[in-house]
Amino acid sequence: MLKLKNLEKEQFDDYVRNHKSKSHFLQSLAWGEFAKAKKNLTPYYLGLVNDKEEIVGATLLLEKKLPLNFCYFYAPRGFVLDYNKKEIIRTMTSKVKDFAKNKKAIFLKIDPDIIKTSFNYLNEEEENKNFEEIFNTLKACGFKHLGFTKNFETMQPRYTFRINLDQDLETIESHFSKTTKQRIAKARKLDTEVIIGTKDDLAEFYHLMALTENRKDFISYNEDYYNTLYEIFNGNKHSKATLFLGKINFDKTLKALEKNLKDINNQISILPIDNLSKSAKAKLTELTKQKENITKEIAKFEDCKKEYGNSITLSAHMIIEYGDKAWVLYAGNHNILSETYVNYATYYEHLKYCKEQGLKIYDQFGTIGDLSKDNPRLGLHEFKKKFGGDYVEFIGEFDLVTNKLMYFVFTKLVPFYRKLVRNKSKKELKNEISKSK
Repeated sequence: MLKLKNLEKEQFDDYVRNHKSKSHFLQSLAWGEFAKAKKNLTPYYLGLVNDKEEIVGATLLLEKKLPLNFCYFYAPRGFVLDYNKKEIIRTMTSKVKDFAKNKKAIFLKIDPDIIKTSFNYLNEEEENKNFEEIFNTLKACGFKHLGFTKNFETMQPRYTFRINLDQDLETIESHFSKTTKQRIAKARKLDTEVIIGTKDDLAEFYHLMALTENRKDFISYNEDYYNTLYEIFNGNKHSKATLFLGKINFDKTLKALEKNLKDINNQISILPIDNLSKSAKAKLTELTKQKENITKEIAKFEDCKKEYGNSITLSAHMIIEYGDKAWVLYAGNHNILSETYVNYATYYEHLKYCKEQGLKIYDQFGTIGDLSKDNPRLGLHEFKKKFGGDYVEFIGEFDLVTNKLMYFVFTKLVPFYRKLVRNKSKKELKNEISKSK
């Protein structure tokens, strides 16, 4: 006889962290505590246990309060259990549904990171043979599938890139695109550096996140959001948030460039200028072009040094480690010196770090399924693709409705009303502008 019960926090986290297939930071104790602190959600740490009190399934449920004492629940990345065991899914669904009804929930949302299809770096497709069976089992349990969306319409990204860290580093690097390899090499040639930051670097991280968000015309979170996330994940012994800072030290970079310039001048000096062969002329032309480019770079870095001081952080990324996986959760970049490709070097260094930590999966946390040329997020997709990970499509979102009338009101009438209000406001603003002319 299986029953659903509230688990002790440590007991819950131990089960989720060690689950072979469904361990995810969005189901972690740390994420539940963070959601409570910064998202105004109430976390419940539930476990499905047998007569021996052994856990056979668990879930973090996040409760969102609604007017009139209603609420809804969200299990980010779905229940933590073996999705090949139909009876466990059925029982878990039934028990959680009863729990939700008792709390006056309108619905329960899940979005399991069950893979539908994936494509490797060679664009070879691999289907999940169990996908159809799992999909149909969830629907048979009463879950309503919300469609195979292509962009970021869902609570969590339905597509991502994942790199299997069981491969050796040389193999992983061999899957990088040619331009990625070249850009990482360019960052190294400029003697840039990537360091692991501390909480004292969070202000710098936030600064770069704000620059990035402003450049892309959206603002997501304030500084306290990131500070709280960092503190909570590092305050739990089973989770970790790590900052990686990509920096340029102008003295070191100028020294590297000047050495390179000296080497080029030496190569030019040994050419027999008065009696050049066709190949030697071509080489001289190329060396002269390189010399001009490096001279320009030196002048630019000298100007930057005068403006910014001897050192500047150009990239700041936050990765989350939990269980045997890591996620590149946030990445901020400066508006200047993108030609140094410090961003590429920063990605490479935390990928290598995750490999060295013995983690199994490196998840770039989100991309798109709509690859049309006019998609504004296509650039983000192409950037992540260059690191050679598997392009993964997840199963999508499901809602389990527990109050049909209020679900209709909440998902259909309320959005429709909000759209009418927005359109009315836009029309009134347009009329006011017209009158003022």
